[in-house]
Amino acid sequence: MVTIGMNYKVLPGKEEVFEKACTGVIEAMNGIDGHEKSFLYKDVNDGQSYLIASEWGSEDAFNDFCRSDKFKQVTNWGKESILAGRPSHTVYKQ
Repeated sequence: MVTIGMNYKVLPGKEEVFEKACTGVIEAMNGIDGHEKSFLYKDVNDGQSYLIASEWGSEDAFNDFCRSDKFKQVTNWGKESILAGRPSHTVYKQ
C-alpha cells in the first residue's frame, strides 16, 4: 500500500474550477484497480494550495492511472490555465 500526495498551487480565481476538476479525477479513480480512496484538502492558510491524498495498492497502479485515457479525460489543467506551477507528487510507502 502507498499513499500518493499530489500537491497543487492554483491561480487566484480558479479555485472552484480546480475543485470541480478534482472531484472528477477522484470519481474517475473509483473502481480503478489498485485504488483504495482519495481525499481533496485545501490549505486553510493559503486558499490556492491543495493536496489530494490518494491510497493505492501499489505505486505502479497509480502511475498506470496517470497514463490512462480516463485520467486525461478528466484533467484540463493546461487548457483552462488553472495551475500556478507544476504539481508535485510525493509517495509515502507503508
